[in-house]
Amino acid sequence: MGFKVLIPQDITAVGKEWLISKGYEITVLTDSSAEAIGSVIEGYDAILARTAEYPREVLEKGKKLKVIARYGAGVDNIDCQAATELGIWVCNAPVANSVSVAEHTIALLLACAKNIVVQDGQARAGNYDSRNRLQGTEVQGKTLGLIGCGHIGRLVAKKAHFGLEMNVIGYDAYLKPEQVPEYVHMEQDVDAVIAKSDFLSLHIPATKETAGFIDAARLKKMKKTAILLNCARGGVVDEKDLYEALKSRVIAGAGLDVFEKEPPDKENPLFTLGQVVVSPHNAALTFEAMDRMGLHAAQGIDEVLRGERPTWPVNRL
Repeated sequence: MGFKVLIPQDITAVGKEWLISKGYEITVLTDSSAEAIGSVIEGYDAILARTAEYPREVLEKGKKLKVIARYGAGVDNIDCQAATELGIWVCNAPVANSVSVAEHTIALLLACAKNIVVQDGQARAGNYDSRNRLQGTEVQGKTLGLIGCGHIGRLVAKKAHFGLEMNVIGYDAYLKPEQVPEYVHMEQDVDAVIAKSDFLSLHIPATKETAGFIDAARLKKMKKTAILLNCARGGVVDEKDLYEALKSRVIAGAGLDVFEKEPPDKENPLFTLGQVVVSPHNAALTFEAMDRMGLHAAQGIDEVLRGERPTWPVNRL
């Protein structure tokens, strides 16, 4: 076949072994900087991409490049417009990590509701008496609001409704009526979801339109007892506004897997707040999801290089 696939950031063995079994030659880099990728991209037909940046100036050097397949769902690190103009398919693996991210969202929801992290620290420090002043809250009967009801959002809804007996409401500008589960009440106004939710979970992509989507104005519309959850993209929340809202008790807490700047600074003010639970953007990085992401991205590469339309296209050629 003779096609060559560049993997600037290493992945688990499943995807690599699948490509090799199909006759592809793969190269894994140890340096994923734009300069390193740009220096070798000319010799490759495909890229299996993780989080490295792929701006126009890098893509223009890929004279043979036919496809970039994203190891995961988000493609905000790829200049998709430039790829389209250059005739390069961009595809992703949108369902590969859905279960993992949905489970992580529920984990953050419960960790925040039950004050787990602070209680863990107090127990380890020998402050057993803290049990009388660190009460959590029940989630049964509470309202979970979803901004974005795609595959992950609907999985979160399913787990929350059937597993935790929560009421679920949502907003999604693009969801078709037949895609809405009967146990999710869809609101026509996003601010209605924000105002009614005890837990507000974000499942929207990072775009120009969603940058700073949750800002001071929207935080003030939330209940004072509400908790914000974000396992989507950091840029959809204004972190300065969130810090001020948490510090002044405009809302009660937050569970965050993503940040405006990644990796975040150790001095990030949000890290000083006990009512914030964080994880290092690893909601999708379970053993199972990492294998599926690699395999689905590899399959997208194979489809394009065999002259087929990819199963999960991001752009249109």
